[in-house]
Amino acid sequence: MTHVESATKILDTMLGHLGIAATIETQETQDGPCLQIHSNDSATIIGDDGDRLDDLQYLVNRILRQQDHKAERIKVDCEHFRSMREDQMAEEILKIAENVKTSGQAHQLRPLNAYYRRMVHNLLVDDPNIETHSPKSDERLKRITISSKKPATSE
Repeated sequence: MTHVESATKILDTMLGHLGIAATIETQETQDGPCLQIHSNDSATIIGDDGDRLDDLQYLVNRILRQQDHKAERIKVDCEHFRSMREDQMAEEILKIAENVKTSGQAHQLRPLNAYYRRMVHNLLVDDPNIETHSPKSDERLKRITISSKKPATSE
């Protein structure tokens, strides 16, 4: 059984225990495999601002990694909520980065989970004028700071 098949089975079992009828479609995205949930209970699955969907994704990946610590990360989405949210967030982050470049003022984002922090870092990693920083802590939600890169000084 592949990691994606195992993740699908884990997610289907979790939804079944919650009493939610759903179909799960496997998609390949640029970020890797995605389990797309389709259900009449999508609002329940997504939760407030996607928090329940984040929790489902977290649990699926934790269980999958218990079975095989080398398992690839699986994205869990419902009715394309996460995809739309990521597009909106990417647009917002790029605008913030432009403001940081023009103003020179660092900007601290709202608290984000590891998935979205990784997305922000990856979105800005190739920008030679911007750097991102997350504080070291055991907190689940952390604030990323986006700032201008200091030019290298020659001595």
